[in-house]
Amino acid sequence: MKILIGQKAPSFALPDQEGTMHSLADLKGKWVLLYFYPKDNTPGCTIEACGIRDSFPDFQKVKAVVLGVSADPPQSHARFIEKYNLPFTLLSDEKHETLQAYGVWGKKKFMGRSYDGISRTSFLIDPEGKIAKIYEEVKPAGHAEEVLQDLKTLKV
Repeated sequence: MKILIGQKAPSFALPDQEGTMHSLADLKGKWVLLYFYPKDNTPGCTIEACGIRDSFPDFQKVKAVVLGVSADPPQSHARFIEKYNLPFTLLSDEKHETLQAYGVWGKKKFMGRSYDGISRTSFLIDPEGKIAKIYEEVKPAGHAEEVLQDLKTLKV
């Protein structure tokens, strides 16, 4: 099922890098950048995470919560956060339930090989829990700035 702008964001409850559970319901009343990425410590994912890290004070200024999600286990997230000094939460979806609910888990191709994986996609969720913006085929460099610009426009 394809997610559309304006529809209610699929709910989730996932553990973070320390095993603490986070749910979308806990974030009602806040803007949320929910970004899905393929794998910790890979080149594109590191560029994307570090870009968000470098812009994080601006996300805080507009009171937006940033959550990264991949299928990596919490321990991998903890190492990724420590290695790159990431100031935001990474959630682990090892069962792929949230990944499937958001339509980001599926067939991918790389160098002629097909495999199941995560499409680099982000969702901007408004304070009512509805999808305000969808970013498909995200380019890791510059993604944070794009989202911040949209947040400024949408929050007016």
